Amino acid sequence: MSSQLNQGTIESVRGSVVDACFHARLPGINSELRAGSEKGIVIEVMTHLDERTVRGIALNVTRGLYRGTPVFDTGRPLNTPVGKKLLGRMLNVFGETIDRKETLSDVEMRSIHRDPVPLDQRSTSSAIFLTGIKAIDVLVPLEKGGKAGLFGGAGVGKTVVITEIIHNMAGMYSGVGLFCGIGERCREAEELYREMAAADVLKNTVMVFGQMNESPGARFRVGHTALTIAEYFRDTEKQDVLLLIDNIFRFIQAGSEVSGLMGQLPSRVGYQPTLATELSELEERICSTASGAITSVQAVYVPADDFTDPSAVHTFTHLTASIVLSRKRASEGLYPAIDPLHSNSSMLMPHIVGKRHYRIAQEIRKTLAYYEDLKDIIAMLGLEELSRDDRRIVKRARKIERFLTQPFFTTEQFTGMEGRRIALEDAISGFERILNDEFTDYPEKSFYMIGKAEEAKRE
Repeated sequence: MSSQLNQGTIESVRGSVVDACFHARLPGINSELRAGSEKGIVIEVMTHLDERTVRGIALNVTRGLYRGTPVFDTGRPLNTPVGKKLLGRMLNVFGETIDRKETLSDVEMRSIHRDPVPLDQRSTSSAIFLTGIKAIDVLVPLEKGGKAGLFGGAGVGKTVVITEIIHNMAGMYSGVGLFCGIGERCREAEELYREMAAADVLKNTVMVFGQMNESPGARFRVGHTALTIAEYFRDTEKQDVLLLIDNIFRFIQAGSEVSGLMGQLPSRVGYQPTLATELSELEERICSTASGAITSVQAVYVPADDFTDPSAVHTFTHLTASIVLSRKRASEGLYPAIDPLHSNSSMLMPHIVGKRHYRIAQEIRKTLAYYEDLKDIIAMLGLEELSRDDRRIVKRARKIERFLTQPFFTTEQFTGMEGRRIALEDAISGFERILNDEFTDYPEKSFYMIGKAEEAKRE
């Protein structure tokens, strides 16, 4: 049916919430409505108020709308372009280019709302996805085709770790990269674009942004736009996709804003009552099939470092690996500030990573946990009061803590240290040698911010 036939009028505008009345036919849920000059204002139908009225959220600025403005039903959900022409481009929630280059033309359009792949069509192979960051590859290995979360409060280095993974993937990863910025600062988006262009990885990457200054509706839907593009490369081009999302909390926050605007009663801690459903709609689409894998690494902001916050709790349930960034380690200058005792991965099993890797990872955790228990005694009585065996364990643990640090390529300009990408075997053998006390005569500081264990210097 032509959109001209299904014309309605706007009944009220309250911020981003728009009520519209249709006499001919009621638009379906998630339908895209157009209004304003040149039909430039996009409204997505969220609910039906009665048999003639719909309530929707505007995905861009509602300036210029008033009661009585004509509104048109497009008869379809919000669409985004897909295809190889998107590689190297920066897009917004509508799939429009925002990199000041030529606009996309003659591209296939797909709905951003798609059902997840049925369980019987999913791939269940357990392969490790290497990042070149030793703390992750040894202690929290990522799954190829799995979902990994980077949890941390403000300023502990989530975005830095994600940009380092992007950098390291340039030489190791043959698939398509897709970066989705949800609630990104405009500065971060611009810096990331320039860094990726300089590293020559932009040509195999699509970037999709719903930035912090955009409406909650745009931030709420930009993840679905990115996933539709990722699904195209997986299903049609039969390629593996690395999907990086920064930040999943901003998606939940946008959903909370939309829920509040729609007049829904808030749930626990003020979040939307539909939090679990909305997060599942997004996360369940990230999966592997016989044609390709979508591997996702997601930054998750943890409000006030409270891991019992509903946003963090619900996100944990979807992940195969949870990488927790610690403010305490960041304050000690131990970067990346990954907490080895609270981070975990379902991939760290002997039959997946191998018996040697599993044994060494467990030994590292055991040593660090024992050191953690001794810290109170050391603080009160001093290191000298410990037994000889305990002192040996403490020295070993402190070397391991420093060996878990690594200079990043993306922070060279700030630290003055050349970045390192570490092969898994080099990382494992380095930790094994420390656990076997091969470096007893070496000072702790010689293991700080190095790559391989061979780089440590005896003084």
